[in-house]
Amino acid sequence: MRLSTTIASRPRLRQSLIVTASAVLLGLLATFMATAFVPTSAHAAAAACTTDTATGCIQGTINDSDREPASGVDVTATNAAGDEQTATTDDTGRWSIAVTEAGSYTVTVDQDTLPDGQFLVNADNAERTVNVNLGATASALFALTAEEGATSGEAAATSFNWDRFAQQFASGIRLGLLLALAAIGLSLIYGTTGLSSFSHGEQVTLGGLLAYSFTSIGVPLILAAVLSTVICAATGYLQDLAIWKPLRKRRLSLTQLMIVTIGLSIALQYAFQYFYGAGTVRIDRANPTTVDFLGVTLTVQSYVAMAISVVVLVGTGLFLLKTRTGRATRAVSDNPALAAASGIDVDRIIRLVWTLAAGLAGLSGVMLGLVLNGVNWMTGLQILLLIFAAVTLGGLGTAFGALVGSLIIGIIVELTNIWLPGDFKYATALLILILILVFRPQGIFGRKERVG
Repeated sequence: MRLSTTIASRPRLRQSLIVTASAVLLGLLATFMATAFVPTSAHAAAAACTTDTATGCIQGTINDSDREPASGVDVTATNAAGDEQTATTDDTGRWSIAVTEAGSYTVTVDQDTLPDGQFLVNADNAERTVNVNLGATASALFALTAEEGATSGEAAATSFNWDRFAQQFASGIRLGLLLALAAIGLSLIYGTTGLSSFSHGEQVTLGGLLAYSFTSIGVPLILAAVLSTVICAATGYLQDLAIWKPLRKRRLSLTQLMIVTIGLSIALQYAFQYFYGAGTVRIDRANPTTVDFLGVTLTVQSYVAMAISVVVLVGTGLFLLKTRTGRATRAVSDNPALAAASGIDVDRIIRLVWTLAAGLAGLSGVMLGLVLNGVNWMTGLQILLLIFAAVTLGGLGTAFGALVGSLIIGIIVELTNIWLPGDFKYATALLILILILVFRPQGIFGRKERVG
């Protein structure tokens, strides 16, 4: 009567895991298919700087005021001894400089080589200082404007046009899909345990760094992505086995458990920094190839990452809706006590959720590493606020709410970049989070009588 009538029985659990794993593998297969059919010329991008134990890289991309690649621009990096190295942007606007000594470098742009009618934003303060470690990548960013002498604020105020709006909107959908991979897992963890896990961002970081580690030793990218996702899922399983289940049995309060997740987050961040350094590392060393579609320019990696995200998100939705274990997961999320009284093995469902959430977060890290052309020890921490904002906006504990919230957050954050420069756009997520908590704390799909 006990296990045979349990909704989340072992055979059903194995069946659901197979369904979920198949969805993930199908999505990753899209990577191979997409890259296999890219024209040969697309793969013939200029060779990028490759990091190793004796080489560090300084790199960046320069686009004009219309977001088109600015080719033929000379960029110079100068070390403390005054030694100079110069690179020229290619047809995609990318440049990279290899250095063999760690330290501080001053990066400048030769403004005489800029495209006609283009000027450097804040031209009076055109130097960028970057710290480079061997075996890591550092970035130097330069923005162009069509108005001579414009500051960053003035350039942002005058740079709006509908083409750029479409470009940022597409980038927002891309960001939203990648956020959704991590946000759904975080939402399921909250729904089944009531715990807000602050260490969830580190699962994202772990996925990206593992993919970098595998590709560094010659593992093909598609296999590296699969292995990274599987290992991250395994860490979720082990976390619940070694940490969360014993603490639940000790009946620790949610506040105490949340403090544990904060401590785990900090420990993992410094472990990543110890093993991988403070610099940014690249999963794919080749220069990204861009594709124009309906007036929007994105890299091939971006299109592939979006396709994989859609496939995996659809697979996760089917798992939650169509399988008995998925329905049991939703039942535990709604009311754990009632689910247990109905014969559902709540502990087994919670362990499945930790496993699934960690795997999805790891896959998100791999995709972010490809889209952003790099990952570092703080990648997960930098997007954790966006993930929490997405989960809160959609409704705590609701997987489909997390998906909708992620898309909304991603689009708003990227559209904000039209007016706000650089990482200031992430402040928008904090503002949205505050407004949600003030006016509708239960989120879009949450119920008023029960948050989540």
